[in-house]
Amino acid sequence: MYLYETHLHTAPVSKCAKVGVRENLEFYKEAGYAGVFITNHFIDGNINIDKALPYEELIEYYCSDYEEAVKLGKDIGISVFFGIESSYKGTDFLIYGLDKAWLLQHPEIRDMKKSELLRLYMDEGALVIQAHPFREASYIDHIRLFPRCVHGVEIFNACRNDFDNDMAKH
Repeated sequence: MYLYETHLHTAPVSKCAKVGVRENLEFYKEAGYAGVFITNHFIDGNINIDKALPYEELIEYYCSDYEEAVKLGKDIGISVFFGIESSYKGTDFLIYGLDKAWLLQHPEIRDMKKSELLRLYMDEGALVIQAHPFREASYIDHIRLFPRCVHGVEIFNACRNDFDNDMAKH
């Protein structure tokens, strides 16, 4: 059996992250994980950079923790994969299967309507998962579901309560 962390934020890229790349990778390696997916908050979400910067600079910054993790992962023996957590008013999506080159070639994604963007990701072969779909928080005015724009939903999220996870499973 292989264990993979599929929803990992790292500091400093994601504002919510308290732990950097090295400490995260060492933790998951010691816990017996085969790999991690770095899914930091994208430029439409809780990223730790001025969003008014040019698109290329945003992408370079966004990918910096992932690129550091790939190098370190090779040194310590843990696989590292690229992912994105895209956001829309507190509703988050995990995107797997794209890469930095794809992002750099598609600056138009910065201004796309979220449902159109999710469909583009899917058309480009990415796997799209709605993250913590029943999360409630003060900054979320209502729950939004995108059943036609995702392949699935995240059922278990360690930072959520049983109600949130049970609703997602249902």
